[in-house]
Order: sequence, then C-alpha cells, then structure tokens
Amino acid sequence: MLSQQDTKLVYTYDAEKLWIEPWGDNALRIRATKSRTMPSEDWALITPAAPTTQPQITVSRDSAFLTNGKIKAVVSARGKLTIHNAVTGALLLEEYARNRRDVRDPKCSALEVEAREFRPVPGGSDYHLTMRFESVDPDEKLFGMGQYQQPLFDLKGADLELAQRNSQASVPFLLSSRGYGLLWNNPAVGRAVLGKNVMSFEAYSTGVLDYWVVAGDAPAEIVERYADATGKVPMMPDYGLGFWQCKLRYQTQEELLGVAREYKRRGLPLDLIVIDFFHWPLQGDWKFDETYWPDPDAMVQELKEMGIELMVSIWPTVDKRCENYEEMVERGYLIRVDRGARLAMDFQGETVHFDSTNPEARKYVWEKARQNYYAKGIKVFWLDEAEPEYSAYDFSNYRYHRGSNLAIGNIYPLEYSRAFYEGLKSEGHERIVNLVRCAWAGSQKYGALVWSGDIASSWSSFRNQLAAGLHMGIAGLPWRTTDIGGFHGGDPNDEAFRELFVRWFQWGAFCPVFRLHGCREPLQPQHGTTGGAACRSGAPNEVWSYGPEVYGICKKYMGIREEMRSYVRGLMQEAHEKGTPVMRPLFYEFPEDAECWEAGEQYMFGHTYLCCPVLRPGVTKLKVYLPQGVKWRALEGGSEFDGGNFLEVNCPLDYMPVFERLDR
Repeated sequence: MLSQQDTKLVYTYDAEKLWIEPWGDNALRIRATKSRTMPSEDWALITPAAPTTQPQITVSRDSAFLTNGKIKAVVSARGKLTIHNAVTGALLLEEYARNRRDVRDPKCSALEVEAREFRPVPGGSDYHLTMRFESVDPDEKLFGMGQYQQPLFDLKGADLELAQRNSQASVPFLLSSRGYGLLWNNPAVGRAVLGKNVMSFEAYSTGVLDYWVVAGDAPAEIVERYADATGKVPMMPDYGLGFWQCKLRYQTQEELLGVAREYKRRGLPLDLIVIDFFHWPLQGDWKFDETYWPDPDAMVQELKEMGIELMVSIWPTVDKRCENYEEMVERGYLIRVDRGARLAMDFQGETVHFDSTNPEARKYVWEKARQNYYAKGIKVFWLDEAEPEYSAYDFSNYRYHRGSNLAIGNIYPLEYSRAFYEGLKSEGHERIVNLVRCAWAGSQKYGALVWSGDIASSWSSFRNQLAAGLHMGIAGLPWRTTDIGGFHGGDPNDEAFRELFVRWFQWGAFCPVFRLHGCREPLQPQHGTTGGAACRSGAPNEVWSYGPEVYGICKKYMGIREEMRSYVRGLMQEAHEKGTPVMRPLFYEFPEDAECWEAGEQYMFGHTYLCCPVLRPGVTKLKVYLPQGVKWRALEGGSEFDGGNFLEVNCPLDYMPVFERLDR
C-alpha cells in the first residue's frame, strides 16, 4: 500500500515498512524495516534544515513519487524503488529485484532475488540485511567509502569490508560520476560490493535499512550537501598548518625536549611534537609516569615558549591492574563480552576498552584526561583505538544481536572522538583536533584527523596512501595524514629507504596535515624497567636522522609548507564552512575534463596546486596531465604550459613536480 504521512512517502506490504522523506536540499533519506516500529536512531545524519524548494508527493493507484529539488523517488505499487534526477529525468539508482511480484516489470524473473532482503539472524530479533541496486551503467565511476589499503582510484568493481581495522576506516559514502552520492547510514559490520552487474550493501546484524542519497550537477555540489547532512569539521587551529614531529616513541621528558630544542637550534619550523603511547604507568591510568616524565608542567611551558604544541596519545584500553579499573567496573563504564573472561587485548597487560557509547563513561575518561593532561596545558589528543575490531563486545546502550554483536561495529571510533570533543568544548575550545586511527561517517564534526594506521614502509604502501587520502576527502573527512615513511620498519641508514622517505616527505608537504612518524629500525635499548618502559622505542626519526642529502631536501619542503601557511589556512576555512576536501581528485576541480576522471596518481591540493607525487623507486621522469581550460606554471623553474596536454617532466630526487593554476 502506498500513502503519504506528513512529509514522508510510505509503502507497506506484509511486515515491511518503507519510508522515503526529504533530508536536506536535493536529498532523500530512505528507511525500511520489518520491526513493528521504525528504529529512531539517526546515526551519521544530523537534523536537516528545511529544503529551499517545497517537496512534492503524488500517490496514485499504480505508483507514487516524491520530488525534492533535483531528486525524485518513484515507488511502484509492488514496492520497487527507482531514483532519478528530477531536472534531467536521468535514472540514477534502480533497485535490483528479480521476482514475479509485478509481471509487467521488464525484469520480472523466477530467480526470486529481493532488492531489500531481510534474512533473520538465528536466535535474535535482528536481520542480515542486503540492499541491491542495478548497475545502471557499467562505465560508472565510484569514489569515496573511506580508507582502504589498496591503490584503486575508481572503486567500480571493488569488494569492501564495512568495518574498522588498524589502517582501515570504513566511511560508507560514495560519489558517482552519474551525478549522485549515497551514504549507507548503518554502522553495522558488513560488506559493500560495487559490482559492474549489481551494487550491494550488507549489514550482518541490524533492524533497519537506512541510506541517504543526493543528486547534484557537479562533485563539489554533492560533497557539500553530504557535509550539510553529516556535519563539518571545526576550523583547524594554526598549529595544524605546519610540520608535526613524531616517532615511536620518545621515552623520557629530556629526550623529547632535546629533539624540540634541536629543531629550534637549526631554525626549522615545528608546530607540534608528539608523546606517543606507554608514557603512562599502566593502560587506563591516563597520566604521565613520573619516573620518566618528572615535571610535565615545566616541559609544556618550555615547549610553548618555543612555539610548539604538545600532543599526547590516549588509549581506550584499561588494564586490570590500573588505578581506575575497579571504579570503572563498578560504574559500568567498560565494554562487556558475551561469554568468557572480560578481555579485549593482552598487549602489555590484560585490558578491556572503556565503553565510549556510554555518555557517563565518556565524561569519566575526559575528566581523567582533563586533570592529568589538559590542566597542564595539553589540548591536542591522539585517540589511538589500539586494535579496533569491536564486533565481539556488548555495547549495552544500543541494540545488538547476542550471537554476533555486529550491530554497531563502526560506532566506537566515532563515539571515542566525541568523548574528547565534548570535553574540550566544555572547556571553551572551538578549534578541536583529535588524531584518530579510525572513523565513520560524521566523525569529522568531532574534529577527527584520521591517520593511515600502522602501514608498511614500502612503495606499494605509499601508493595506497594517495588513494586512501583522496577517497577519505570525498567521504567527508577533509583532515587526513599519514606516517611519512610508513610505520613498520625502514632503517634511516639504508639508501633504498632514504629514497622512499624523501618521496613520501615531499608528498606529505602537500597533504592536509604534514606529519612525520614511524617505528624505525633498529629498535633502541629499553630505557628503565617499570611502567611502560618494556615497550621499546624505534630508531631516531627526525629529519636530520637520514643523512645530509635527505636533510637538505626535507628542509626545503618544510620551507615550502611554511610559505603556503596562509594558503593552507584558507583551505581549512573552506573545509570548515563547506565540507570541501583539502586534497581533491582532479575531477573535483575539472568535472568536464574526461581525463581528470582517470588521473588517479595526481591530485589538486586545494584550488591552486596540481601535485604529481613520485610513487615508484628510481623514477627521474614523470608523465603528467595538465587539466584543460587553464594555464599552468611549474612551481620550480616557472615554466608555463597550456592545459589539456600530457607532459613529461624531470623529477630528480630533490623535486616532486607541482604546478600552479594560473586562472585564479
């Protein structure tokens, strides 16, 4: 049965209810359930402003449609849904159904495959949900979906896990070359298959189908409407515009201060330095170990006098021996397991995570951080989810299926960021940065700066980071950074690794956040015997650690980044106001140029700079494409070129090709 209920178009048949409603300009939210009532969670979506055009609903005996600006949904009397561009009439999405419910449908079939398939999960009230769409055009190109460790630029044909892992951040928003964007608004662990015959989304345990779709004339319009629907990043503070120094790990207060002093002695720009993990006595203590960090107040004060901010790593793990464990158990602030011992990780102790979905637990952990870090002048936090594979735990504040607990597997990192965002907001801060390993749709509004996770120090890993950065920007997270040089391995004395490090460092200067990190070889001797000292540190990882030639190149690119400071500030302002990616695929700026939809190894750093990173060893010449319609000038040398042409350029070790757009 088709009907109109308030602003919603509603279809009901047997146990299923399907809701279609306007949700922002040119956008629709589509939900379906076989529960008695529609679940109320909005998940990634925020309450939209009223559309600028009045939505229209028409219901007849054979079909119904809802038009909201540029988007139109049509539902047949038998419940099949298609979505169109309301201006051009172009078909954007069509449900993939192969059944005999409507014998007049040209795709009527005896296969009995449902578009919206709710398959009961044994032993519970949830469903294994599959949503299927036709592949309307096998030449369609798809982008976004978050951070995956793979090099694909066009995701058409990809098979993607919808789950958080170390170095994987599932953010299930995709942008289509056909002029639409789609958010799979369900945080359940699942799978997306973006096939050339069928495009499907799965949630392994859920009670509701929920997705949001928008139509637009250009990629920028679509991404900006998505940012309206899920939230925008805060304004990046000034310390986020320059260079960040980090390694695994500074073991003592004096070691860290020595590095900071050396940067200043050399006259190198340094905005922020990081104290990584196991600076605490035990996980869950959330404070400095006085044995190795005897006077944090004086340390922070000296850093501030040098113009350097301090970031500290915060883990969500709570050791059973730590001073807060028993109180957190009593108050119900820890995640629980379905069966067996309450144990999530055994790295450097038997630990369990605090329940970030519990507002009181979020407040508790923030209060500990406030007392022991914030009160000392530290207001930048590295929220390391450790190994965030949370599908096996009981988050009691949300629905879940006791047999599998897959229902909210992607919510933990979002709520973890929220804990520190809410805490910093309560202290009056507006420009909030939380460095996080994982994120989901909407994490950006909590100041999430996603980094690449523990990736290999290899050329293939480096190539993956370019794809990941571009897809994350499209998926609504403008802030992203990598471990320059990779995390695992890499000897600063190895000439082969030095080449990789240089190319990665050059690229890092044209990333949203310019950050050096990694666990270099060989590991250093253990410093001390108590607290976190058993977690040894990597070799030196400062820019002077790689020899004089590499140091000179690093110094050059640190200077280039510093010269771009006001430009980067403008990009961050645009990201804050409109949700615009800082690093953008070429098609974002040049959607009418067909070559730009193919160019996956080049990108725009904002409006102005066309960046061509060197992604393979031994390369001294690079073939690049200059988008049509504008003139371009080489950043080094000043030569000018017409757009719409391929160009072979020299790229010796000390040079990454960058071209400046001349139409602005």
